[in-house]
Formats: sequence, C-alpha cells, structure tokens
Amino acid sequence: MFEQLGNLVAFTLLGLEPASRSGAAVQFFVMDVAKIFVLLVLVIYVMGLLRAMLSPERVRAFVRGRPDWQARGMAVTLGAVTPFCSCSSVPLFIGFVEAGIPLGVTFSFLIASPMINEVAAVVLVGVLGWKLAALYVLAGLLVAWFGGLAMQAFRPERWVEDYVWKIRMGETARAEPDTSLRGRHRYALGEVREIVGRIWRWVLLGIGVGALFHGFVPAAWVTEHLGGEDWFSVPAAVLLGIPLYANATGVIPVAEAMLTKGVAIGTTLALMMSVAALSLPELLILRKVIRWPALALFATVLAVAFTLVGWGFNLIV
Repeated sequence: MFEQLGNLVAFTLLGLEPASRSGAAVQFFVMDVAKIFVLLVLVIYVMGLLRAMLSPERVRAFVRGRPDWQARGMAVTLGAVTPFCSCSSVPLFIGFVEAGIPLGVTFSFLIASPMINEVAAVVLVGVLGWKLAALYVLAGLLVAWFGGLAMQAFRPERWVEDYVWKIRMGETARAEPDTSLRGRHRYALGEVREIVGRIWRWVLLGIGVGALFHGFVPAAWVTEHLGGEDWFSVPAAVLLGIPLYANATGVIPVAEAMLTKGVAIGTTLALMMSVAALSLPELLILRKVIRWPALALFATVLAVAFTLVGWGFNLIV
C-alpha cells in the first residue's frame, strides 16, 4: 500500500521516471513518510491505551523485583518478537523510560526491536539460507544484550531530558487516566498529539536524508567499494548503513545483492545491523528524549559492536 502511494505521487502525479534518481528519491520519501507516520501513530496510540490501564508504578514494581539479567532477557526477547522498525520502537522506548524501567535494560530493547523479528528471520531463511539467518539473529541478540550493558556502565540516566523525569516523578501536572474505554481512547489520542508533535520535524528530516541517499547513491557503487576484504570495509559498511533507512526485512534484498557481488558475510551483516538499528531517523527521534552525550554514546557503542561482529564473522566464515 505504501509503495503504491509512493509510485502514485512520484510517477503518476509528478511524472518522474521510475529509473531516474529524482524519481527513486521522491518515491522513497513519500512511501516512508506514509509508512513511518502510520506506524508512529498506531504504536503511540496502543502504548497510550496500555499506559492508561497499567500505571508506571506497577511497571516499576514488576521490574524492580527481578534481577538485572532477567529484566534484560525480557527486554531483548520482547524486542526480538515485536516487528517494529527503529522509528516505531522509539515511542516504546520513551514509554519504558517514563515508566521507570532501568535505562540499560531499555536500550537493550531498543537495539533488539528493529534488528530482529520473526518476519525478517523467515525471509532470511528463504532468501539467504538458514545459516546466515541464524548468524544474523545470534549477532543481534548478542549486540542487544551487551550493548545495553555497555550503555548502563556509563550511567546514561543523567542524560535523559528533564521533561521525561518530570513526567515520571509527577512534577508535570497529569490527570489520572480515566480507565473507561472512552477515557483510555482520549488518553491515547493525547499521547499521539504530544509525542508526534515533538518529533515530526525530525522524522521528515531523517527520511529526507535517507531518500537522497537511496535515490542518488547507486547500489553498484556500494557493492564495488564494500566488496573487498580490506579491514576498513566493515566500518565503512556500518557508516554507510546509517542514512540508508530500512527495517530488518527491507534490507534483506540489499544483503542478497551484496553477497552475490562477492561482499564478505561479516561486512554484509554489519551493514544490515547498521541499517536496521542505527538509522538516522531513529537517532534524530531519540534525541528528543536523551541529550547529545547519550546519543553519541549509543551510536558509538552500536558502531563498535557492529564492526566487531563484522570482523569476527569475516575471520570465521
């Protein structure tokens, strides 16, 4: 549906050629704007319904009674079974922070959610085989677990925006949610207006950058410059994946093309993980809830983890 909308606007209404760079960029922009905003509204609305029924105090009490490894395991598992892209998982991250869940555990969820899901795993098995699918899922689980631990070691709570703590501590006036069906609906709509109103400019900026990259950077150039076995091919793949926004399922055709061109498996995995979990739209949206030091730390931890995973698999395979 979203792809058809992009085709309609770019190729029918604007008359751009499908094979042109501007046509590909406009089609990508329209398709992703529609897709991401629909996902954002739906996810925020559902989270609003849940938060109206389940108070942050009960969530904090539930997590507080469990050891760190158990809470982190729950977060990684929840992230792995929810088919959210990086942009749509950020509202969930905001809800977790506001509910008082430890930030290190929350970051484990944020890493796992866009990287791993059952749809991507099934498609990977069908397109690239079960071995590569298993490698990708294993790498994603490890990065989510240890990436969250690494973030936790730096005490990122000090870099959370003040408005989040005000909501959490009750310093911001917030009426008790009406638990009736009509009341939960009103509360969820209010959450949609508040969060989307904060982040819509950042979403459009991130998608615009991704569309320019998608339309004006040829795929042949990517495979040509990443096809060698030089040590820098893996970090280069990680850097190239940042503006190339897609979810874990959408990046699979790119991975297939890279492998057929002779790109090493580790380099391909590094690009896939970077595209899925370290996208520019996610970073721009995440900036609205954490400050620049935490955002830089998050990007650095993931970039280093993806590079190590890529180098490791290139040595093993």
